[in-house]
Amino acid sequence: MAPVEVAYATTSSLVRARARTAGIAALGRALPEAVVDNEWIAARVGVEPEWIIKRTGIRQRRRIPDDQSLADLAAAAGRRALDGAGVRPAAVDAVLVATSTADDIVPQAAPTVAGALGAKRAMAWDVGLGCVGFLAGLQQGAALIESGRASTVLLIGADVMSRYTDHDDRQTAALFGDGAGAVVLVPGGTGRVGVIRLATEPQREVLFIDRDESVVRMAGSFVYRRAIDSMEEACCELLHCAGLVLSDVDLVVAHQANGRIISALGERLGLEPERVAHYVTELGNTSAASIPLALSLAQDDGRLPADGHVVLTAFGGGFSWGAGLLTYATPGA
Repeated sequence: MAPVEVAYATTSSLVRARARTAGIAALGRALPEAVVDNEWIAARVGVEPEWIIKRTGIRQRRRIPDDQSLADLAAAAGRRALDGAGVRPAAVDAVLVATSTADDIVPQAAPTVAGALGAKRAMAWDVGLGCVGFLAGLQQGAALIESGRASTVLLIGADVMSRYTDHDDRQTAALFGDGAGAVVLVPGGTGRVGVIRLATEPQREVLFIDRDESVVRMAGSFVYRRAIDSMEEACCELLHCAGLVLSDVDLVVAHQANGRIISALGERLGLEPERVAHYVTELGNTSAASIPLALSLAQDDGRLPADGHVVLTAFGGGFSWGAGLLTYATPGA
């Protein structure tokens, strides 16, 4: 048998790879047209609409029609992000879809989305981890670019939680909405991906979707407390690792679980309301889509800094939680 030739990376190439930083070139989002307000849900579960507002901070949410798929929604968000970045689908090296609600067990959503977009040469896979899926995907996508294994990564967070909601359960019926948000990651970019910290703790009985019922079950009060504690801890640990303090942070984009959690986290961190993204009122909890959706909306609202820091943080089933840092800087800085 002929000897196998192995090409080893040189020291200089490894240094160049490590020095390469991933950043966001563009954002995109897609939302179903149908809006479901609190009146419909309140009548079904036997409460007043204001009861829902008081407990969740949510007034409405989007719902996907029966003839639309999760892949359709994800592809629409991905297409808008690619258009915004001026990137041809054929140039994409990887398509990552953070979701817990793929249309099928096999195939996963990502290959279907890549095919719909025309990303014919892209590797494609789904990222689980529920509401923390986008952060986990950001970790993976940034690592692909930093290592030199990819130059363009399309990361999409998409969930159609309405299909896994018990609409007669007061605990969860008003919480969830459908949507998709996407980012294009490239070397450089405007929002440079910095430290990302992720953690897990095995917990099942308080937040889960099993195969028998296929709907969300949640012990709301317990999850509420753990979500705030865990995201606060993750944010503080992240800033310590990055050598930053809270006064350096321009905006915190937390998983849009419910309004009370977002507000409580901002208070724990001592942040003014304008430094905390809050879009859950109109969208509900969109699981893995919530952070990229909130980023996209914050960009439209002029809330992303030209020079500064944005902290992303999430908590979800598993339990899993974490935080990530985006640093914005003017070109050449």
